Amino acid sequence: MKSIAVINQKGGVGKTTVTANLGHALAQHGKHVTLIDLDPQGQLSASLGLFRPPKQGIDEVMLNAASIESVSVSTREGLMLVPAGANLGDVEKQSAEGVQRALLLQKGMQRSGSDKDYLLIDCPPSSGLLMANAIMAVDEVLIPVTGDYLGLNGLAHLLATLKQFERLRHRPLGRRVLLSRLVARRRLSKEVVGKLKNHFPGKIMATAVREAAVLAECPGVGRTIFEYRPGSVSAKEFTALAVDLIEGRMMS
Repeated sequence: MKSIAVINQKGGVGKTTVTANLGHALAQHGKHVTLIDLDPQGQLSASLGLFRPPKQGIDEVMLNAASIESVSVSTREGLMLVPAGANLGDVEKQSAEGVQRALLLQKGMQRSGSDKDYLLIDCPPSSGLLMANAIMAVDEVLIPVTGDYLGLNGLAHLLATLKQFERLRHRPLGRRVLLSRLVARRRLSKEVVGKLKNHFPGKIMATAVREAAVLAECPGVGRTIFEYRPGSVSAKEFTALAVDLIEGRMMS
């Protein structure tokens, strides 16, 4: 099983959109995928059509040692969802000492079965204990970055945070960058892409996800792009992105 946290401390970069649609794309390629909604706001659950998700979810795994399987919900063929749960915000209040507070999710994943090909975690736009748990638990992070200089500044801050946690992990943390919400015709976007290529050679996903109104509309109807506009450019991009992930394709 490959575990990936979709992460960026900056909001508005498309983390939830990426998690939902990439997860569904992987499932359409025959992979067994589990998505974890690690944001107390529960946006991932709504994006998959669970506008009233179960009250128990990943909060029970982290706070009460429940199994991931016991709180998983089947949403599409090959695609399971672990909702946030009503008490996920309480994780930030944990009184355990030191690094143990950041290992709650890792321990829950270690108790999980091995029948999954991919586990994707939709992280909150913050640098608190929930994000720390995701970083400590996964094999790698996928960082959506927008084509502007604020996106670059946010990335530098995040990479510094990842380095700090990597020392505590005692194992490498893979990093991939995804160009998200890209407006390809903007000169600024081209400049930012150029800088990213220089600073992160071999780490940028081959397929970029461009800004599109249809992607913004999908969560409101609880559908992925493959259900809402299956013939759209965005659907083709997420299909290609899934292949990138499976085959390890990166931007040259």
